[in-house]
Amino acid sequence: MPPPHPAAEQQTHAVLPIPTADEFARQEFVKSLKYHLATRIAPGVRAAFKGVREPEFVARHGRPPADRREVRTVMGGDPYFRFWSALERGGQEMLWASVQMSIERQLPGLIEAARQAGGGGGSLRLDPGLEVPDYVTAVDTHLMPGGYHTSVARDDVAAGALYDRGVYVYTMGRMGPRNADPGQSAIAFLRERFAGFAPRRILDLGCTVGHSTLAYAEAFPDAEIHGIDVAAPVLRYAHARAESLGRAVHFSQQDAERTDFPDQHFDLVVSHLLVHETSRKALRRILGEAHRLMRPGGIMLHAETPPFRNLEPFDAFMFDWDTLNNNEPFWSASHELDPWEEAAAAGFERERVFEGSPVSFYSTTQAQPRRVFKGGEVGGGWRWYVWGAQR
Repeated sequence: MPPPHPAAEQQTHAVLPIPTADEFARQEFVKSLKYHLATRIAPGVRAAFKGVREPEFVARHGRPPADRREVRTVMGGDPYFRFWSALERGGQEMLWASVQMSIERQLPGLIEAARQAGGGGGSLRLDPGLEVPDYVTAVDTHLMPGGYHTSVARDDVAAGALYDRGVYVYTMGRMGPRNADPGQSAIAFLRERFAGFAPRRILDLGCTVGHSTLAYAEAFPDAEIHGIDVAAPVLRYAHARAESLGRAVHFSQQDAERTDFPDQHFDLVVSHLLVHETSRKALRRILGEAHRLMRPGGIMLHAETPPFRNLEPFDAFMFDWDTLNNNEPFWSASHELDPWEEAAAAGFERERVFEGSPVSFYSTTQAQPRRVFKGGEVGGGWRWYVWGAQR
């Protein structure tokens, strides 16, 4: 029986790059490699720590390592850790290459499909004069070639296509067929924490290709949905994808530090995996802008991965791999921030700040919940971390 192709279980739409059989095989190999590294190789790093490096540290200091930095002092030069790390880095580079070749072959058709997008009721507004912040352009974030912002053709959508298919391969499909798990999990948290909350106007900050944005359009069908990003290629793709899937979203190219929306324009302001890709200075301005945009009683909510304080030192060390090895320069600091301090600095009342740790929505809807995300599952079952404030 032939494999379920194209794109296996990822939801298809008008601008999703469809791999050939050979390209699909390469992508499936990368998924299999990442699964093998997480389930068979990464556990050996813990064994090396527990069996050799931690006892060495205890012999010298009379106590186990207190935090991830002290774990790094004994594990940074460990040959098994370096072996795993090299394979993890290589797998990440192979991931993007396996998707790139498919996009390069189809790019003219993808661009034309995006140009023809319509019928979903949404809109796209670009700003050619917008200066993309240097914290976005300085590195190819998570090793994605060209990052989010680079254009290689007129009306380019390549970055969006690379991110859409690449995220699915990277997570081994474990964020669902639409890569929407962060948004779906955040919505589940909202409904449990703020029962009856029914936003009329929603803003998704740093929406990229709209993976989570569309989850809000589905969850709140009567709401007006907006998504902003600084990068034009991903927004063109986001608009075409949303239109193809019949979801009305209004995308605009804006810097979340200073938008052109009026004061108190939104009931709900959200982000998904934006905080760890944003400088601390920029984040404080973004939070201040979110405060300006929210109506009284409105909610700000950010979905992220777990903070270091919720992890054991060794798990935090492994989770911090991205900072030094995956072009995530703000990863470490973002996982140390204090939500109460950051929200209060933006104008929110401290007593109205909250945090939570919802279980992955996609995991809870599967017969066999996912057990692997990256570097071995943290805590045995994947949980997101959410924080925010009510105005």
